[in-house]
Amino acid sequence: MMLQQHLIFILCSLCANVFKVAGTKSKAKGSQGQFPITQNVTVVEGGTANMTCRVDYNDNTSLQWSNPAQQTLFFGDKKALRDHRIELVRASSQELTIRVNDVSLSDEGQYTCSLFTMPVRTTKAFLIVLGVPTRPEITGFTKPAMEGDEITLTCSTSGSKPAAIIRWFRNDKEVQGTLEVNATGKSFTVRSSLQFQVDKGDDGVAYTCSVEHVSLSSPYMTTEVLEVHYAPQLKITHSLIIPQEGQYFKLECVFIGNPIPEPVLWSKDGGDLPDIERMIVEGRELTITTLNKTDNGTYRCEASNHMGTSFAEYVLFVYAKDFPGPSADPNALGQHGPDHALIGGVVAVVVFITLCLIIVLGRYLARHKGTYLTHEAKGAEDAPDADTAIINAEGNHVHAEEKKEYFI
Repeated sequence: MMLQQHLIFILCSLCANVFKVAGTKSKAKGSQGQFPITQNVTVVEGGTANMTCRVDYNDNTSLQWSNPAQQTLFFGDKKALRDHRIELVRASSQELTIRVNDVSLSDEGQYTCSLFTMPVRTTKAFLIVLGVPTRPEITGFTKPAMEGDEITLTCSTSGSKPAAIIRWFRNDKEVQGTLEVNATGKSFTVRSSLQFQVDKGDDGVAYTCSVEHVSLSSPYMTTEVLEVHYAPQLKITHSLIIPQEGQYFKLECVFIGNPIPEPVLWSKDGGDLPDIERMIVEGRELTITTLNKTDNGTYRCEASNHMGTSFAEYVLFVYAKDFPGPSADPNALGQHGPDHALIGGVVAVVVFITLCLIIVLGRYLARHKGTYLTHEAKGAEDAPDADTAIINAEGNHVHAEEKKEYFI
């Protein structure tokens, strides 16, 4: 019985050893057949990049990271390259993670993770570095611009990778510019230009350049406000629709212009104001304290700046006191005066009817025009010769009193 138990123990030990050896060989074979696992990394210039290499299982073999120049960065937990920006994060038999601080565009490229089995297994990982564009700058502004000038506004930014996108806005409305992209090493310089002729409508307009890029959480923007100098434009407003004798009356010279035109000059009928006691000028306003018939005439206001001189005119006619004023029925003027439109319409209708009657009568006469025959000629027209015709004609003289004309 003891012998039987001993034999069973020996057989179990042998089986355990066989399984242990088989497992060890299988693990070693798996370690030699696997490849390191890595991932591509994208980072903004100046940021930090963590690069991880790992294996599912390892039989005391080492992992290594190399840069695009094939310089060893770390072999296991041993630092091989003297670069203070590169540091170890984690090192084990199944993982090697390193960190690259203050990443620059020159760090971009293909990094290699190596598993030192027989043979050595390698896997590539790409470090992609995004170049951050500089804040945009607008050039080409002349302060002030003159109306009619041709100007070119240029917005530029550099250092972007990939190339940045530039958009223009005139106030809040987008406008299209001309784009130019130039490569500078690994980054790009981008320019966009707007060319246009300046007019007074551009005075005070804000032109904004917006730079958009994948590395930015929000666009970079810069704005310039255009100042345009232009000649003044004037018009005259008046306080009364129907000015009457004895009333207070005011004219105002309203203008736009840059620079603001000063002073405003008032005149009447090409000369100075005739009655400065009743006609008071205060800046752009002309006030006539008490209107009378002598105030009738053409009033002019004139203003100028370094871009030019302009004027506006107003013809004043002063009505009598009892003339229907603005408080009366607005149609009073039309009701008290002759209705010229109505008279003209009646005359036109009469002329039209007369022409129609003439045309109808003419057509009637034309259609009934014929040959007139008299009873005296009856019988003569069918006579075989001249003598018979005379006899027939004389015979008809007996009935001369019955002569009548008729139409055929």
